[in-house]
Parts: sequence; structure tokens; C-alpha cells
Amino acid sequence: MNHEAPLLEVGFLTFNLSTVMMLLVAAIIVFLIAFISTRSLKLKPTGMQNFMEWIMDFVKNIIKSNMDWKTGGRFHVLGITLIMFIAVSNLLGLPFSIVYGHELWWKSPTADPTVTMTLAAMILVLTHFYGVKMKGTGHYVGTFFKPMSFMFPLKIVEEFANTLTLGLRLYGNIYAGEILLGLLAGLASSGAVGFIGAIVPMMAWQGFSIFIGFIQAFIFTMLTMVYMAHKVSDDH
Repeated sequence: MNHEAPLLEVGFLTFNLSTVMMLLVAAIIVFLIAFISTRSLKLKPTGMQNFMEWIMDFVKNIIKSNMDWKTGGRFHVLGITLIMFIAVSNLLGLPFSIVYGHELWWKSPTADPTVTMTLAAMILVLTHFYGVKMKGTGHYVGTFFKPMSFMFPLKIVEEFANTLTLGLRLYGNIYAGEILLGLLAGLASSGAVGFIGAIVPMMAWQGFSIFIGFIQAFIFTMLTMVYMAHKVSDDH
């Protein structure tokens, strides 16, 4: 379980090559799903097109549950991208892990806190950007002092707390799942008795981890739209 990460240092920057590779793999898978689903569109959808339209409707309902569609429609593509990319990233490390020379190369990229906190920080920046763009700088900055001016420090703390919980919730769930799968795999490889004792819990945890992977993608997308609604909607 104490595998090292393959690191590359470039100047003062350090890159985790495993994380970079897995992010690229996740992006390619999401692109292929979207490409295959939309390359031959039909009026009566079937197969992958039907799957993609279901995702589009699902994300649309998430947005409409937080803000009116006229305001939230512009975030539809963002929501689709988030839920697909995070779901795929969450599931990549479940079938197996690849270790080469004591270095862990194949894993879920969302099991790395750098990835999840970067995603959370990106959402923070986007919510502020659209808040300023849609409300104007003066009006938007003024919302931090409502209903009373002493609320400003509390709202700044809230921004940091939302970002931390958004990123760490995703990381904690995926990382814990992979740790337990690794422990069960170690037990299964310890001998015949260990294999028999580990096989059923491993299968059960694999199924549960798939469920958690999809749920966490949904939660991240839902909270993104909640935070966005608070910034761009006048009724929040």
C-alpha cells in the first residue's frame, strides 16, 4: 500500500506523472463517449445517443432545481462536462491498479487531493466570474455586505469553507474506497484462505464504490450549481 508516486521536477514545479496520465485518460474517455454519442444523431435516439440525452436532461433538471433555466441554461455544458469527467475519473481506479517499480501509475485521479482541490478552486473562480459578469462589479461586491456590513468576514470564510468541503469531500470518498480495495487485494493475494475471505467483500465493495463514484459526481455537480445560483440569481 505504501507505493510511491512517479514525480517529475521541472524547476520549482513537481508533477505527479500518474495523476497527469490518468487525467488525460479520463479526458479521452469522456471525449470518446461524447463523440460516439453525437456522431450520428437521429430523431428517435437509440444506444449511446439515448444515454447522452439522458445525461443532458439529468443535468438540466439539476440546474432548474437551483435557478431558472433562462439564467442557468448557460451552465448546461459545464454541468455535463463536470458530471461525466468526475464520474469517469472516480471509476478509473476501481477495476485494478498498476504498480511499476514500486510506483503507482494507474489509479483514480480524484484520489489525489491536488486534483479535487483544483476542481473546487476552478468552480470558485467561475462563480465569482459569472457573478461579476451578470450582476456588475458594484452590485456583486455589494452582496458580500448584505444584509449587514459585518457579514463580510463571515462570507469570506464561507467561500473558503465551501471550496475546501467541495474538494475534500470528493477526494476523501474516492481515496478511502481505493485504500480499502487495496487492503482487500492484499488479503486476497496472501494465500488460499485470504483469497476466499476477501473475494466476497471485494466484490461487494466494488459495487458500492461504483455507486459512490456516481453519487460523488452528482454531488459535486449539484453543489456547483447551488454555488453558481447564489452568485448569479437575485432570489438567493
